[in-house]
Amino acid sequence: MHQHGIGAWMAKRRLKSPDKVALVHGDGSTITYGQFADAADRISAVLRERGIGRGDAVAYLGENSPEFLQVMFAAARLGAVFVPVNTRLAPPEIGYLLADSGTRVLVHDPDFAASVAAAVPAAGGLQLLVTGAGTGDRPGLDPLLRAAAGIADPVDTDHGDPAAIIYTSGTTGRPKGAVLTHGNLTWVALNCVVDYDVVSTDVALMISPLFHVASLGMGALPVILKGATMVLEKGFEPGRALAQIERHGVTMLSGVPTTYQLMADHPAWATTDLSTLAKLTCGGSAVPIRVLNAYEARGLSFSQGYGMTEASPGATALPPAMTRAKQGSVGLPHFFTDVRVTDVTGEPAPTGTVGEIEIAGPNVFAGYHGLPEATAESFTADGWFRSGDLGHLDADGYLYISGRLKDMIISGGENIYPPELELLLAEIDGVTSAAVIGVPDERWGEVPWAIVTVREGAAVDTDTVRTHLDGRIARYKLPKNVVIVDELPRTASGKVRKADLRARFGG
Repeated sequence: MHQHGIGAWMAKRRLKSPDKVALVHGDGSTITYGQFADAADRISAVLRERGIGRGDAVAYLGENSPEFLQVMFAAARLGAVFVPVNTRLAPPEIGYLLADSGTRVLVHDPDFAASVAAAVPAAGGLQLLVTGAGTGDRPGLDPLLRAAAGIADPVDTDHGDPAAIIYTSGTTGRPKGAVLTHGNLTWVALNCVVDYDVVSTDVALMISPLFHVASLGMGALPVILKGATMVLEKGFEPGRALAQIERHGVTMLSGVPTTYQLMADHPAWATTDLSTLAKLTCGGSAVPIRVLNAYEARGLSFSQGYGMTEASPGATALPPAMTRAKQGSVGLPHFFTDVRVTDVTGEPAPTGTVGEIEIAGPNVFAGYHGLPEATAESFTADGWFRSGDLGHLDADGYLYISGRLKDMIISGGENIYPPELELLLAEIDGVTSAAVIGVPDERWGEVPWAIVTVREGAAVDTDTVRTHLDGRIARYKLPKNVVIVDELPRTASGKVRKADLRARFGG
């Protein structure tokens, strides 16, 4: 038997640091690495009893919790594939992910029972487990663990085997499942250990949801790999986050610009002891100058970066010491990752010339689940992943983002792809055409606006659109404004010129 994947991590952590606190959660309860490993082992037995083995999909729906990570490592132990589900998705979206991934077992928090009940018909044949004591019609994880007969034998895994399917919205309006291997997750963790100087004495505050690949791949996994401590928060509340930093002596914090802005704007900001904080990482979009100023006034600097789900997700990182000198840059490629910029012919673009950003390295995903054509289109002939993003490299090799070929909107760290919304907008009675763009927003970075044309006499406004979409897509995707125009600007071939719309409406 050999396990070279992340399924072996728990056994090795139990051997190396059994009494070290791995997780702090809830009111301050702690779980050691020994207890963490034991729980993952028992969950693997529960999953095995339900027929889970190599290649089977096991999904989790819930906020940050020990169970989230325990289920992930239990699945990895069995050679199964972990499918984290975004808690902000609407039931139809959840149902699609479960069905598309072929999920056989879904573990969920009790708080999401209603969403699961509404979503499950779209993913028939699913076995359901609920965390905690359980309900009248749904087995609870706690009693099942107590009754579990021993532990399941680990399954042979290698770095090339699939470990997770992380869904990312696609340009066709349907989410695509990015298959991340055990090697992808291992190498992205190693990139973080090298470039962010993660050490075993670190205490990381996890305020971003673990179902996001950034929180999982660049937050939780490097902390666990090094045997450091993670403080798990179910959600983000700026005052509580500040209190947790002081209470637990937090050294590491990851978030999006909105997260950091809300903390700096909180009344407790000036009086909170931040002396232990040493490592701040930020992604999603550039950190506003006023936020940089607020943190630098407290002696704190950011590591900013660039990445995507397909890169597990990190591609580049900007060292804190270069935040001002390379302002606007997303940094250098991670240690075990390569980044290049190519022109329209696929050749490397000259320094300073904008082209498509391409990524290579052991952290780059295996492909899209069940979509061989989309996978093939995403890679160059020589094996580089085509990001679809535009940027340029300066003379020192630092990357600058210039735009997005896919017109993706990043709102509060959440990715929004316009085609998904445009398909639904087209269903509204009276809407004759629609385009969705991102418009700058001081709090969220960007928010989606819908630009539509309507049939004469039709009653369409922002409330109409939001009511139609509410419950069908995540609320963060709902257009914040709906603008009615006489016609959409189009190219000769009929494609909407979104650059013209952004120029007109401030995007």
